Amino acid sequence: MFIEPADETAAPMYERDLSSLGYVANYTRAFSHRPAVMEAWRQMNGAIKSTMDPRRYELATLAAALRLRSSYCSLAHGEKLGELGSVAETVATARDRRTAGLSDLDLAIMDFADLVTEAADSVTQEDIDRLRDLGLSDDEIFDVAAAASARCFFSKLIDAMGAHPDPAYAELPEEMVDVLSVGRSIADR
Repeated sequence: MFIEPADETAAPMYERDLSSLGYVANYTRAFSHRPAVMEAWRQMNGAIKSTMDPRRYELATLAAALRLRSSYCSLAHGEKLGELGSVAETVATARDRRTAGLSDLDLAIMDFADLVTEAADSVTQEDIDRLRDLGLSDDEIFDVAAAASARCFFSKLIDAMGAHPDPAYAELPEEMVDVLSVGRSIADR
């Protein structure tokens, strides 16, 4: 980590992680200097997730994380996607979503999230119409764009602070670790 974790002012953040994870996450250490920013992130991300199908959220988020080359977020959301489906499907999706056997809608969601992440100013009416034609409402299209945009904030901030993925991610299946480690390496214990 490029910056040292904050002092005891971050204790409530650390206690929340210890209670839920059993360890203090490196992203929490990165946010420890600004607990209010972490809380605002939790509220915003929670609001985005609350309106989305969980699988759709994970597909959009994984596409964004892969585009951003964020190992931390790719591993975290690849793990979640694997829990919602299978490890094999997640690995295939991360390797090449076009050959992974995804539905047209799932592929369009990932493509749109990828586009928003890479060059949001290049989104066209055709991109929106493709999602509409596959059955998404304008509200649902907003949700995909919001998930991808939120991932940009989080991934870029933790990478800028030098946060490596937590050592716990090394315990994922080897093929997941290999395909989802697209940036910083997993932290040593």
